[in-house]
Amino acid sequence: MLVVADRASFADAAMEHMPSLYSAALRMTRNPADAEDLVQETYLKAYRAYDSFQEGTNLKAWLYKILTNTFINSYRARKRRPEQADVDDVEDLYLFRRLGGLEASTVGRSAEDQVMDLFTDTEVKQALESLPEAFRMAVLLADVEGFSYKEIAEIMDVPIGTVMSRLHRGRKALQRALLEFGRERGLVG
Repeated sequence: MLVVADRASFADAAMEHMPSLYSAALRMTRNPADAEDLVQETYLKAYRAYDSFQEGTNLKAWLYKILTNTFINSYRARKRRPEQADVDDVEDLYLFRRLGGLEASTVGRSAEDQVMDLFTDTEVKQALESLPEAFRMAVLLADVEGFSYKEIAEIMDVPIGTVMSRLHRGRKALQRALLEFGRERGLVG
């Protein structure tokens, strides 16, 4: 339970989450400079909204909600402007990797895990990036960041049923995209 006595301790507690917020921002924006700007804006908004933070609640989820809303608002604003894209600087994403190196035993590993080892990180990133924004955000928050349905609903400001639907549809779309990569590589008949 986090008890925040003043702005200084609040800032200290919030700064502990910067690495994970930056990783999430990088996956959202697909650009290091934009990710830094997004995190900076998130912390500025969080600091300004310090009084609205309820002690004892999940600070990380509260920060992710600010991050997500800030991204969505800037994403909508960008949609009204001419398109700019830079997908070259995307961080490595190990969405379907498990702990352990190449020498890790395959005993006890599912067939899905073993097949996922045959995909490159680039193929997984491309498949993830091909998802519509709402589905991609839900999949990232659940499968990469590890948030619960309830936390994702709060972060994205949607009902839990919508989260479940977006996750289901996002995962199915991701599965279809990876199936295509598998067919191209001759892994699937």
